[in-house]
Amino acid sequence: MAYRELVRRWHQGVQAADGGDWDTALDAFGGIPGPPARICFNMGCVHLLAGRPEAALRAFDDTVAKDSSLAVGFFQRGFVHLQLGRYEEALSDYHMAFNHLRKNPFIDYKQLGLRHILYAWEVLYSTAAAQCQLQQWQEARVTLDKAVVWRPEGRTAVLDLAFQQVQNHLFLEPMQVPLGEFFRPRKKEVEQLDSKDFLGKPKVISSIIPNDEYIGFEPLRPQKQGFYEPGAGALLDSESGYYRVLSHYYPEDSEKLAVRASSLVFVLARGADGWATVIHDGQKLRIPSSLLEPASKMDKWKISDGIPLPPAQVPPSRLHVKQKPESPEGEDAPVNGAGAQMDSKQIPVTCGDASPSTARPMVLQVCCECTVVLRASTVPALQDLRALLQERLGQQAQRGRLSYRNSDGKELGAVSGEEDLGRMWQQLTDGRLVLYCQDSESHSGRPVLYRMLAQYSYSAQGPGDLDFSKGDVLDVLSEVNEDWLEGHCNGKTGIFPKCFATHTSCGAALL
Repeated sequence: MAYRELVRRWHQGVQAADGGDWDTALDAFGGIPGPPARICFNMGCVHLLAGRPEAALRAFDDTVAKDSSLAVGFFQRGFVHLQLGRYEEALSDYHMAFNHLRKNPFIDYKQLGLRHILYAWEVLYSTAAAQCQLQQWQEARVTLDKAVVWRPEGRTAVLDLAFQQVQNHLFLEPMQVPLGEFFRPRKKEVEQLDSKDFLGKPKVISSIIPNDEYIGFEPLRPQKQGFYEPGAGALLDSESGYYRVLSHYYPEDSEKLAVRASSLVFVLARGADGWATVIHDGQKLRIPSSLLEPASKMDKWKISDGIPLPPAQVPPSRLHVKQKPESPEGEDAPVNGAGAQMDSKQIPVTCGDASPSTARPMVLQVCCECTVVLRASTVPALQDLRALLQERLGQQAQRGRLSYRNSDGKELGAVSGEEDLGRMWQQLTDGRLVLYCQDSESHSGRPVLYRMLAQYSYSAQGPGDLDFSKGDVLDVLSEVNEDWLEGHCNGKTGIFPKCFATHTSCGAALL
């Protein structure tokens, strides 16, 4: 058994004995496995108080067996032997007790937890009592003479009376440890049984809620996204939370507008009188409950007051996105479906080696940006074609990579020189040709709508999600819905929660 538990049961047994509950005390002492000598001594004393001398004798036998130098143990066992009429055993115990005093006038057992001083003259007095029971009157008188020598005060009234009783062959009453005295655990050890609060009670000196009447301590707890909501112990009403004000509110005693319509307030409590205690703009005030309606989820995201916290680990739920209808133009449609039909321009061109069919008007569709109509007389050179596209696409046409799809529809052919341009014109089908102008910063030919800066790191929650870290710049390619965006970062494309990023001042490149 751990020493802490031993002290606990020891203390419980002593408390029960002090209250006169002998059985509870014995149960507490007996519950200690392999009890030490002091616990056995206590059990013997309790049995004496309960009038069980035989049980007390067994307890004192265990006491002196576990501590053969405990003089007070022999002293108490000698007393029990006298009570049971075992005078020879009692005389032997008193001799052992006196020997263990080691010629000291007394032993103070206070340091061991027993509030009793065992004097040598008391042991000798009890020895004389045992000798009287054995009819050894002369030996008893000699023993009392020795007691006078060991008593500091000399011969006192107690010893004078004892001499007279021995002279008259009257028995002496033996001495014992006062009833109710036990070996007790140390006070400091008892005080340390229970946990002690060395820091004391905490005191809140600042609250996130202005003018908050709640005084106490709230431990750390999970917060909702974007706004602060007090713990349950700090709220005065189960309906507390954020509410939207339906109309302007003017206090009765003032013409000054207190709360504007559509403002968001935090309700601390709603009273039965139809008034609610709210916090608005850092101030606590009362407002009619009829002017309040619970704030929606999107309203709460607009709240700027409170503790700024990162979004929750679970991103917003994905809304169903309808598929865009297929383009009637099939493979000739823009790659990302975002092409813009612009004004057509007619220019004379030279057909060169092109098919005679090129004498008819040709439609040159530039994916993602514009559609240009060419009337063929001659095929334009690559520089002239870029100049034409520059009027529509800006500088991108000068630095972008031109390509076209072969007639088999499987591969893209790059246009890097005049020979490539000639092969491109040979791919005309029904007077139409799709030309791709991809910027060096583009992502699979798709335009970057704008750029955003990641405020928090995001780990992919699904195979189509985009991983990024806080501080990364995200190229937004499309808006899936009000909560999700599609973007590109670190060479990867995927969707991500809009609330994880904010708009950045970086310019977006048109593709």
